[in-house]
Amino acid sequence: MFNLVRFNPMREMNDFQTPFDRFFNTPFFRVGPMSDEGRAELWYPSVDMFENGDALVIKAELPGMSKDDIDVNIDNGKLSLSGERKSEKEVDEDKYYRRERTYGKFVRTFALPADADPDKIAAEFKDGVLKIEIPKPEGKKPRQITVH
Repeated sequence: MFNLVRFNPMREMNDFQTPFDRFFNTPFFRVGPMSDEGRAELWYPSVDMFENGDALVIKAELPGMSKDDIDVNIDNGKLSLSGERKSEKEVDEDKYYRRERTYGKFVRTFALPADADPDKIAAEFKDGVLKIEIPKPEGKKPRQITVH
């Protein structure tokens, strides 16, 4: 038997919008090494951004890098994470069967909250993960109000 499905214009619009979002969020000119399938690969570290009780936290995956390979800068209200993952030279290029890991320079930039104090921002690198904590100002922290 056939099931009747109620027409939902919002669902139809979401299905239509997804390919457009993908198109406009993808760079037109890719730079970087080519994969075996002939498409260019970009090297952007994966990043999680979340809020805990007292701070905004940014965690970036940077496997195979040391803290000396990473730069964290603050300029004009923007936090910039940059660095370079260098290719291993222990194997000759013509000896590779497949090469999927990406190497090269990267830059990620994040807008800081307007009231963030750059002097209180802390960064820690451990086990290939960079953790940056941006403390919330005292006035912005949530507080419980007792109802009498």
